[in-house]
Amino acid sequence: MQVWRESGPLEGLGYSQPLPKFARRKSFNERYPSFMNTVYSLGVNCIPGFQGVIQDEDDACKVAREVGYPVMIKASAGGGGKGMRIAWNDEEAKEGYRLSTEEAIMSFGDDRLFIEKFIEEPHHIEIQLLADHDGKVVCFPERECSVQRRNQKVLEESPSALLTPEVRSEMCRQAAMLATAVNYRSAGTVEFLADKHGNFYFLEMNTRLQVEHPVTEYVSGVDLVEHMLKIAGKQPLPADLTTESIAKNIKGWALEARVYAEDPFRGFLPSTGSLLDYREPEGCTAFNLESNVRVDSGVREGTEISTYYDPMISKLVTHGATRDECIDRMSDALNRYVILGTAGFAHNASFLADLCRHPRFRRAETPTSFIEEVSAFGVTKLW
Repeated sequence: MQVWRESGPLEGLGYSQPLPKFARRKSFNERYPSFMNTVYSLGVNCIPGFQGVIQDEDDACKVAREVGYPVMIKASAGGGGKGMRIAWNDEEAKEGYRLSTEEAIMSFGDDRLFIEKFIEEPHHIEIQLLADHDGKVVCFPERECSVQRRNQKVLEESPSALLTPEVRSEMCRQAAMLATAVNYRSAGTVEFLADKHGNFYFLEMNTRLQVEHPVTEYVSGVDLVEHMLKIAGKQPLPADLTTESIAKNIKGWALEARVYAEDPFRGFLPSTGSLLDYREPEGCTAFNLESNVRVDSGVREGTEISTYYDPMISKLVTHGATRDECIDRMSDALNRYVILGTAGFAHNASFLADLCRHPRFRRAETPTSFIEEVSAFGVTKLW
């Protein structure tokens, strides 16, 4: 929860902007490439690319050739997978420039684009952190967020089966260094792309609490929202809460599934209608780290799912001593989830259950292209 103002009625409530230097900006991405200058100067691992603004289609082709295909064309003010296109040649670069520009204007009111090298078989890894007013930064075990459709996450887990303790430590070090350099104060997330060889590259920094924060709460035993609010009230982080102490005591495994009102058989198009029967898995809780199944939702029977808001129905989170136990618990919970709507209403719970039992997901072989590779028209291929 960030209030982007320097003073006013909310000041007395203890809220403060996490980045006073950039208080009137919504995100780091809007300051691209000036924020990236800080990233580069710190020596944070960065994806090779051109961080200036692309001028037109011809410029996009020129820069893409210099960087080397394949490339990712991205909106500077982007987020949520909007304004992103992969290009493998000049023709795709021109088309990607046009489509990304249109989408960036519609989504952000900002047509600036940049180009970077596309990392093949990438994994989306992010580091949750807390930073207080005394300059203390605490990083938490990573979240693996690679299972995506349309560049948006649907399954997230912590920790990641990909990372070694050494890579985790270095990723946390770079995330903390970055937060310190920009005088960050709040809960935040530093996102990276990692390849199968253990190399990782900075992606972006999100100045907020992420949707998938419950998995971090499970494996760390820390209430992130509580500490975020305490930091806003200028309270220091506990002395015994450190990156090192958390890394040494990771509590099992946690998995989150984003249950959406969308149709996997129609390219994951959002679905609308009223919920006629809505029953969450028996035994789940809204927030209790002692429970192994948690549901965060804002709907109930009779709720209207409209086109005016994000189509997420709930976040279903499970915890287990091992990754397999956690996945089994998630699969069972999804199968016990009752969601029925009016005629034509669709949701992705069954699709998520199929993903959880897929052999590749079980083996943690899930680059960001995983869903595209194992499903067609909403049907998951189990071979």
